[in-house]
Amino acid sequence: MRTARVERKTKESHVLVEINLDGSGEINVDTGVPFFDHMLSQLGKHSGFDLKVKTEGDVDVDSHHTVEDTSLAFGQALREALGDKSGIRRFGDAMVPLDEVLVQAAVDLSGRPYLVHRQPEIVELIGTFDTTLGKHIWESIVAEARIALHIRVLEGRNAHHVFEAQFKAVARALRDAVAIDGRVSGIPSTKGSL
Repeated sequence: MRTARVERKTKESHVLVEINLDGSGEINVDTGVPFFDHMLSQLGKHSGFDLKVKTEGDVDVDSHHTVEDTSLAFGQALREALGDKSGIRRFGDAMVPLDEVLVQAAVDLSGRPYLVHRQPEIVELIGTFDTTLGKHIWESIVAEARIALHIRVLEGRNAHHVFEAQFKAVARALRDAVAIDGRVSGIPSTKGSL
């Protein structure tokens, strides 16, 4: 089983992330930021990962530290669960519609962090959630997971749909990229490591 358990403690938050890449999409997420919980639940469900997230953060200040630290811990857990990446497909992509929104996501589990993120201007709040954290979530995941991730919102105007379709598209791309490929023996790179 490709699993990881990451605990991250700072003066601003205490995060626990448990992930099983070979799970069935069982999720248990509680960060104290309901909209972010909803997004992480999409990521777990549509990737097929079992995902447990428990965060206690300084949400009395705002949600920034909670969201950032949880995203960093998720990225680290993904990296650790992948191990040496032997036998994986490595690349994954998805095109996901959600009503008026269409999102394209592509991932390379390369060992090199890089993010390209394109989305239209959207409202700054979804309920009480600060949408300016969107790109920062992906930056944080990418930095710790050490993956290359491209996300493009091709169509869309509803902020909730724009966010949710991104999480679903990244989930589906990750699902393909982490899958074991019976035709691949060893590390899927001519360098011999990822």
